[in-house]
Amino acid sequence: MKMNSNLMRKKLQERLERPGRSFSYDREKQELRIENKNTGKGITVSIPGAVAKWEEQKEKAIDRIVYYIEEGLEAMDKELNLSGREKNIYPVIRSASFPTTANDGTPLLYDDHTAETRIYYAVDSEKSYRLIDKKLMEKEGWNHERIKEIARFNVRSLSTDLKEDEVAGNKFYFLNKNDGYDASRILNDVFLREMKEKISGTMVLAVPHQDVLIIADIQNETGYDVLAQLTMNFFTNGRVPITALSFLYEEGELEPIFILAKNRKK
Repeated sequence: MKMNSNLMRKKLQERLERPGRSFSYDREKQELRIENKNTGKGITVSIPGAVAKWEEQKEKAIDRIVYYIEEGLEAMDKELNLSGREKNIYPVIRSASFPTTANDGTPLLYDDHTAETRIYYAVDSEKSYRLIDKKLMEKEGWNHERIKEIARFNVRSLSTDLKEDEVAGNKFYFLNKNDGYDASRILNDVFLREMKEKISGTMVLAVPHQDVLIIADIQNETGYDVLAQLTMNFFTNGRVPITALSFLYEEGELEPIFILAKNRKK
């Protein structure tokens, strides 16, 4: 069977059809939006992105997309509180082009991170999470700094077990727990400093999508080439892409670099 945008849109609508839900399709952007009619809250899906995933995983791709949409819609329908859920607040890394407002126009809570990334904040609910907006923060009488401190503290409690690989004398470490916060570990300063002590070459990091953090111990030019290929592959196939660029880690600071062939440019 040959998959195309029209067929994918129909398949998703059939799987997600429920009383009280509405669907709208932006033909120009090729985005399908699924909303709760009562609240107006919903989720927007890139149809070309869904088709690309289907080309790799077939029906499993549709199953995954439907699962995440269902979980996301369910989380939106629940009354969300911050008080009493302090241990469930985490930072999430997103691209610098990620929206700064929710679909209803409410400003999301975020901090600048690098030229390529921003830090948003989320309340975890086991199967999914919801980004914190200013309306929720003010409703609870909290402030930005408090949420930031709690989230940074909690990310340090997450596992930092790594898988390791070596290519042409360069070591690559992968953190891939699939808990939604793999990329967020880049904010664990203690962990990064420990890795810096372990690395003998140049320390380079990458967060191509939310479910992976790559740390490279670069010893030669081949290492940069391999990292560039790895990062682009993850970026292209990730469920929530962040950036295909990598970051030099020097003196506790992250500096985006663009790697092309055997040359690297800041």
